[in-house]
Amino acid sequence: MADQPRESASGPQQAAKSGRRRRRRRGRRGSKASSPAQAPQHAHYGALDLGTNNCRLLVAAPTHDSFRVVDAFSRIVRLGEGLSRTGELSEAAQDRAIAALKICAAKLETKKVTRTRLIATEACRGARNGPDFLDRVGRETGLQLEIVNRETEAKLAANSCAPLLDRNASGAILFDIGGGSSELAWLGKADDVDGGPPLAPVQEWDSMPLGVVTLAERFGGENVTPEIFSAMVEDVLPRVKAFAAKASGIANGEIYLLGTSGTVTTLAGIHLELPRYDRRRVDGIWLTKAQVTKVVDQLCATSYQDRVANPCIGAQRADLVLAGCAILEAIRRVFPCERLRVADRGLREGMLVELMRSDGVWKRT
Repeated sequence: MADQPRESASGPQQAAKSGRRRRRRRGRRGSKASSPAQAPQHAHYGALDLGTNNCRLLVAAPTHDSFRVVDAFSRIVRLGEGLSRTGELSEAAQDRAIAALKICAAKLETKKVTRTRLIATEACRGARNGPDFLDRVGRETGLQLEIVNRETEAKLAANSCAPLLDRNASGAILFDIGGGSSELAWLGKADDVDGGPPLAPVQEWDSMPLGVVTLAERFGGENVTPEIFSAMVEDVLPRVKAFAAKASGIANGEIYLLGTSGTVTTLAGIHLELPRYDRRRVDGIWLTKAQVTKVVDQLCATSYQDRVANPCIGAQRADLVLAGCAILEAIRRVFPCERLRVADRGLREGMLVELMRSDGVWKRT
């Protein structure tokens, strides 16, 4: 007689109980979180950042000490185009952003994201019709975005970059060059608070109400002469000096620059002579003062057409990259550090870390 399947050493009743336990475990993994304390252990988290220039989304799942990206989306929408002149978000800019946000909404639904934070920054903060636009976003995409203040931006950027802090240095000057604003923060040594990514203690911070879009619209971004570039740098310098005055005396010892923005990732890609941009090679790279100077000088000497043709810049950034370089140059003049570390990470990563930490996913037992 052929062998029959065996239930278990304890019989069919025990097997049935085991099956029920397995089904309950599967149910818990797939359930939606009603509060942070009830967040499922392997939930997908979503973070969306709608800025002056870009719309970016990350979907991620926690790992034992960080998170892994499940899906990502980024599109240049230029939501703040013309805002500095008119004070309002144009219909065309709104339409571009809505189209990108619809893609984000579909990704969040497809990935069954259980916990999200969706933010809007400088363009929506400064536009007279910013709240009306976000109402439209809710109606047409189902996404409810919150407008965050500049301090929140600075802290989110700091937490996203904490894993890149050099623990042998006294501190770092973090800068995030955005489309409509640029944040500066003086970071102390990284803190290990639980089993997850470290925290970056913000000793001092400031926000400059200018970015690559606003600066390029004011001075021009296509045909940038040496005189125009110098004028942009001089326009930014007083604001950086004001931050330096607030932060003076904090660090004793070596400090370095830590940059998170399209400007510095572009410079790193050009320095590496990448045939196409590669985040894996850029995120965390160290550049010397001389290497940064060489790439900035190289960009200042190129034509608009050459910048368009560069695989690390492209047509959508070619008129903005020199404005970003001018902001960076002002920062480097005030803080003449020997080293700059490049971070291809930003507000989305900071939001993900905050959400997961609030859910206790890395809490040591």
